[in-house]
Amino acid sequence: MWALRLYQLIAFLAAPFISLSLRQRAKKGREVAARLGERKGITSRPRPDGKVIWLHAASVGETYSVLPLIEDIFAADSQLHIVLTTGTKTSAEIVARERLKDSDKKLARLIHQFAPLDRRPWIAGFLAHWKPSLAGWVESEIWPNWVLACEAQNIDLLIINGRLSARSFARWQKIPGAAKYLLSRFGLLMAQDETTAQRLTSLGLDNVATLGNLKLDAPALAGNETEIATLRAAFGKRPVWLASSTHEGEEVAIAAAHHLLLDDFPDLLTLIAPRHPNRGDGLAAELQALLPAHGVLAQRSRGGTVSDKTQIYLLDTLGELGVFYRLADIVFMGGSLVPHGGQNPTEAARLDCALLHGPHIGNFTEIYDALHASGGANLVADSATLAAEVKTLLANPVAQKTMAAQAATYVGEMSGTRQRVVALLRPYWEGDDG
Repeated sequence: MWALRLYQLIAFLAAPFISLSLRQRAKKGREVAARLGERKGITSRPRPDGKVIWLHAASVGETYSVLPLIEDIFAADSQLHIVLTTGTKTSAEIVARERLKDSDKKLARLIHQFAPLDRRPWIAGFLAHWKPSLAGWVESEIWPNWVLACEAQNIDLLIINGRLSARSFARWQKIPGAAKYLLSRFGLLMAQDETTAQRLTSLGLDNVATLGNLKLDAPALAGNETEIATLRAAFGKRPVWLASSTHEGEEVAIAAAHHLLLDDFPDLLTLIAPRHPNRGDGLAAELQALLPAHGVLAQRSRGGTVSDKTQIYLLDTLGELGVFYRLADIVFMGGSLVPHGGQNPTEAARLDCALLHGPHIGNFTEIYDALHASGGANLVADSATLAAEVKTLLANPVAQKTMAAQAATYVGEMSGTRQRVVALLRPYWEGDDG
């Protein structure tokens, strides 16, 4: 338990440095200055009457996966309220946008807060205000002081859609006593795959259930039909492919692949959607410098539109992948040519895209393994192999459609996870008097 005590000591002593870091992050636009108090468990939002559930989704992917589950929970109980905490500005913007689009008011009982940082006084203040009867944390974020504070207040703890990467598993193995102590505080660890379940069990835990992956049970991303029609007319009959959720270092490789493809497809249009749209201005300058002298880049966040001369369309906006997955039949999934661990390919697969990815897919190994087994995805190693795969698929529409159909079939077969999760959650909130 020495590791846990050391962590708590560091967290206790770090308060001034954390406060300074928060202010600096706010100045750089990486935090919302007006809501910095939420990072210390302080809020201006009143607690609603009745039962409150606390759900936590660290970032963008977890947020997208949990929002449909939240709708299911609200459908199951019309009296519940949910406080959803997230750790990034982008994820907060996603929640705000989804609430704005929610004409049926399905998310009316959803309250967003930035997650309090892991110091006992801050999490204690958060819990004292919201008084949740249940805490469910999505995927892999397990903060020791959160766990201990919830246990001290007799709040039921659950992991939802749990994922334990090889790297995290190796870290837990170095401190097995602390790992088992913290993870055994959870009433249930809902693993998203067998690999995670086996890793948790090997740590000595018996509170593990494998329910499937929420990301495989999400509805198709929405896409504005008017915008799709407008863009389809602008693209015309040009060959189009999309590099989605790219990370720093990958866009240069995408641009190099674009160059290689121009010999065979001189009117090629390459779409690039960075995982973090706030990189857009810097990326636009970088990519424009890599284009041929006559090449044109259009930047969507700046109102750029596609003309016959546009070679790269930079999609540095939020919430529009549902539009562009419907316009590009070939998608390279980012975060995989650099050692990030990959990005979730199921949203593209669900919208009939043939999938390509790099070697770094540790965050989604089982999904990609299944996609490969079904013939729905191919591996590329670099710009040259990426260009070769895109060339093959552009030149052979039948192969592309077959590949896309196999990916969509696999994703379609993986439904039902949300219903299983709700069924296991229900006794926790119904068994509490609120």
